[in-house]
Amino acid sequence: FFGGFCFLIRLLETKAENMNERIYKYFYEELSPEERLSLLHDVEASEDLKRQFAEYQNQYALLNLGLQMQNKTMGRQKFDQFILQKQRYKVRKQWLRRIGYAAAVLVLIISSSLLTYWSMRSELSDDLSANVMNTLYTPAGQRAQLVLQDGTEVWLNAKSKLTYPARFTGEKRQVEVEGEAFFKVAKDPSKPFIVSTHDVNMKVLGTQFNVYSYPEAGYVQTSLLEGSVRVSFSGKDSEGILLKPDQQVTVSNGKMKVEKIRLQDHFLWRDGIYAFENEPLIDILKKMELYYDVKIIIEDTSLFKETYTGKFRQRDSLDDVFRVLQQIRKFKVEKDIERNIVTLKK
Repeated sequence: FFGGFCFLIRLLETKAENMNERIYKYFYEELSPEERLSLLHDVEASEDLKRQFAEYQNQYALLNLGLQMQNKTMGRQKFDQFILQKQRYKVRKQWLRRIGYAAAVLVLIISSSLLTYWSMRSELSDDLSANVMNTLYTPAGQRAQLVLQDGTEVWLNAKSKLTYPARFTGEKRQVEVEGEAFFKVAKDPSKPFIVSTHDVNMKVLGTQFNVYSYPEAGYVQTSLLEGSVRVSFSGKDSEGILLKPDQQVTVSNGKMKVEKIRLQDHFLWRDGIYAFENEPLIDILKKMELYYDVKIIIEDTSLFKETYTGKFRQRDSLDDVFRVLQQIRKFKVEKDIERNIVTLKK
């Protein structure tokens, strides 16, 4: 048992030293488009790179290094300070072994998609305050999970952004989301949990629900799996709609439409499984652009008329997905690797 903890200590010390330099540059937008694409392909093919990528995302979220933050210089200084602290950890290793203080070991995230706030709370306590806002951004082709300070679990889909406070204070817990996120809200009757996106608010006490709010989609959709959610326009809470489990509301052009959830399997995206049912090909391809970080062009517009039903895993290659779709309607696939473009034609 103790040997296992010592192994974790050694892993913490060498994690920063062994990190692939391209991953560091990726999050600071220092890679060219070709280098960025090459890295993502290598990450998908290598479990070691995938683990390093996930670990850096952990640090990225914990140290407020989101791509949207205003002061990237400060963010880099924080990360460099974090790396230095890990290197200095060697000095304390023998002392930790002698007194058997195994509880000082920081718990590493094992899952490639799991992010957590709790493991670094003690080291960052001097930097955090009630008014500090953190931003977690997941690039195309990636997913992430985060545990907020109150215990609420949040899953972020590809190309999504979550803005949240380091600590929840006051009479409510409020976060902002753009893209797609699944929330499992920790119950706290004294502090309602509010999710804001595109002038729409979702207010809950403890529940599980999904929010779809990509700007290019033109609508916001809230799907409730458990508990209750009140969805309203900003500043008009009393005029909102109260959802029941298995219901979803779609907000578009200033109107709300409530209906039964059509496809429960859609929410399997948290596990890297993407499902669709009688969905137009154009809508499927838009999602595939997010999941695979690629631009897809359709030259044969007759393909737009086809609808498809099925599932695929994110770990499946783009070619695998196309082969399944081609069983319904034949089409050719041409790839421009240099420009990261896939064209579908007759």
